[in-house]
Amino acid sequence: MERQGVDAAHGEDDQPAPQPMGDSKEQLQGEAGRDDEAGGGPASIEILKKRAQELIENINESRQKDLALMANFRDSLKIKVSDLTEKLEERMYQAYNQHSKIIQERLQEFTQKIEKISQLETELREVCHTVETMYNDLCVQPELSGDRSTASILSVRRDCSRCPQL
Repeated sequence: MERQGVDAAHGEDDQPAPQPMGDSKEQLQGEAGRDDEAGGGPASIEILKKRAQELIENINESRQKDLALMANFRDSLKIKVSDLTEKLEERMYQAYNQHSKIIQERLQEFTQKIEKISQLETELREVCHTVETMYNDLCVQPELSGDRSTASILSVRRDCSRCPQL
């Protein structure tokens, strides 16, 4: 970028060519010193002020670009996080459904086994009741003889007394 605002008295051929924007502080001070030695103090101060203003404007523009970039980055990051969250939720629901099916199957098996156990208990009570009835019928008969058959009957009676009552 060329310098602007330099008056004709300072545009002599022996001065260095205009420097592009972004000169270092030392270069700016060196130019200001050369301009002051040449007798152009107020003009060089104006040039420095303009250059400083341009630098500040460039910095502000860069900051605005950085802020816009960060805002875009934040927005895209929000979108990606939202997408990942949705995918995670979907996978969780799939896992929940799969586990629910397994649990439902096992509960069904458990219910069937409980029903079978209940049927077996009923049958066992009936058998115990039948054995008890047979024992009572045998005890009523006075013809029973022998210690061995009496011991067997008493053993059956003890076992049937442990059976749950209907």
